[in-house]
Amino acid sequence: MAAAGITGTSGRAYSAPTVDLPPLPYPDDALEPVISARTLSFHYGKHHKGYYDNLNKLVADTPMAGMSLEQIIAESADKPDLVSIFNNAAQTWNHTFFWKSLTPKGGGEPPAALKQRIEASFGSMDACKKAWAGAATTQFGSGWAWLVQQPDGRLTVTKTSNAETPLTQGMKPLLVIDVWEHAYYLDYQNRRADYVAAVLDQLANWEFAASQLSTS
Repeated sequence: MAAAGITGTSGRAYSAPTVDLPPLPYPDDALEPVISARTLSFHYGKHHKGYYDNLNKLVADTPMAGMSLEQIIAESADKPDLVSIFNNAAQTWNHTFFWKSLTPKGGGEPPAALKQRIEASFGSMDACKKAWAGAATTQFGSGWAWLVQQPDGRLTVTKTSNAETPLTQGMKPLLVIDVWEHAYYLDYQNRRADYVAAVLDQLANWEFAASQLSTS
């Protein structure tokens, strides 16, 4: 969406919204049988697009129009009067990151450099996956389970509720699993643990995680 100058109700000139909705990085059926084409179509086309549409409506004709998605999240975090903007901005970002966290024929072994960092932080790959699955399955209600890099370089697992994101908590996201019910309920009903295990074993995009890793 290209930026264009507009005048707000206050008479000040703002830019039109510039937040884009990236296309899915794979076809709707690419993640089957772990995630069905029906689930992916609804999840991306209804839920993710809904957050994107709401966000652009909320920031239009405001000083946030023209900001990047990350800037909008930073500007609206922890501000009660901007909670709707934050929720829709963070959910737009979280979902885009989630799609990148998955890949057909994923899972398996991470690239060597990432595997070394995981083993240094968790002790083993199995321990990392166990901690991550534990965060995903014990998140009460809606939320996200993240593999993140801490400011000191350590890799840890964390979980966030609703639209919350590590971006506002000083952590660098590497991968995420969406544990909102709409992410899995059509395929797994209440069996969240089965969904999480299948994502970790068959879809986790370790190459993407390695690309996000800070080496300093």
